[in-house]
Amino acid sequence: MKDTSPPQPLPLSTPGRNLMRLTLVRGITWTGFLGGIIFGLEVVNFQLNVLAVFSVIMGMALINLLTWWRLSWPRPVADIEYLLHLLADVIGLTLLFYFTGGANNPFISYFLVPLTISAATLPWRFTWIIAGFILLAYPLLMLFHHPVPQLMQMEHDSRFNLHILGMWANFVLSTTLITVFVYKMAQSLRKRDADLSDTRERALRDEQIMAVATQAAGTAHELGTPLSTMAVMLKELSNEHADNAELAADLALLRRQVDTCKVTLQSLVSNADRSRLLNPESKPIKTFLRDVLEHWEVLRPDVRYCIDWPDESKTEPWIPDDITLQQALINLLNNAADASREPVMIMVEWGRQVAQIEIHDQGPGIPMDIAERLGQTFISTKSKGLGLGLFLTHATINRLGGTVRLYNHSQGGTLTEVRIPVLSPSLKSASRENRTS
Repeated sequence: MKDTSPPQPLPLSTPGRNLMRLTLVRGITWTGFLGGIIFGLEVVNFQLNVLAVFSVIMGMALINLLTWWRLSWPRPVADIEYLLHLLADVIGLTLLFYFTGGANNPFISYFLVPLTISAATLPWRFTWIIAGFILLAYPLLMLFHHPVPQLMQMEHDSRFNLHILGMWANFVLSTTLITVFVYKMAQSLRKRDADLSDTRERALRDEQIMAVATQAAGTAHELGTPLSTMAVMLKELSNEHADNAELAADLALLRRQVDTCKVTLQSLVSNADRSRLLNPESKPIKTFLRDVLEHWEVLRPDVRYCIDWPDESKTEPWIPDDITLQQALINLLNNAADASREPVMIMVEWGRQVAQIEIHDQGPGIPMDIAERLGQTFISTKSKGLGLGLFLTHATINRLGGTVRLYNHSQGGTLTEVRIPVLSPSLKSASRENRTS
């Protein structure tokens, strides 16, 4: 049966949810202000500019209605838009207090509410903008306001003036404390939530990697016998057709490919050793990359590439000699070679802490929505790909403390940027000791 129910709206972003809550708070607050003003007019006989006061309240009511309408849009609410709504509240409060006694209004401390909301939900610089507006409005309301006689009966009493000044000093102190400490506490909560989200994402990714690793181990065991059989048969065929130069060359290529597969399977087993995982070996980056490129040429003899090394005067760093890192780089090189028939451009650069490898192809580029999600799950840049290679590439390089990012190059094609932390001198010496022992 076909579902005829209306489509569900997309969930609001965090600023959108905050704006919805702000709209509710605004509606309740200004309804309370309206009730208080009516009470003051009817019971206490406040002498107010009724038209101006009700114009301010109706203006805020109109803003609230427009905000509810805005929340129905599909476009997400940005932080800057949320800031503008809080500024509208501050301006509305300033106008209301101006027409109702200024700093003598007992509700003047309500200025702290939009400030607290800003400190809990907005970035640091936006919170200081709100604080600046409020700290400017308060002293201006002390000097300029529409007097309300019922609130000014003690205006000429010096003790009352001291009381007003004390209220202002307390307000400045409260504003500063809220701006600094509430923001810091809210920032800690946001960071904790972000860390928990990252932890859940890593746990899910580790589960996927473990599933792939378990299947890979079984597959490696199954491939051992067929590869050995192929190696024996290729050797016999080479001996039988030694007089056929063209066939002998093809058989030699096949033997190298089979030997490469056998070495890869052996490396898979040896690198799973716990002692090697805890004490990884390392190599100078040039030696490591030359080994990677040599291995890649065996796998892809048809590829062409051009590599640009840094200035020879720069001290060459060491990086982990990890078989999974080699496989990750080869996967990225394969993607670049598959994207275009033009030579793959490889640029290498390094500093004291990070080595950077850039791989530039001349292909059609990559949609940015896909580039941002690569590595999070099995997403492929190829029409028939499963996305497993890029997923494992991201997982491997992230495990080593590095990052992988894909960009659309300004001159066309895709630019893949790999950043890998270089090893400290102590780890280099430990690696040398492991090799000699």
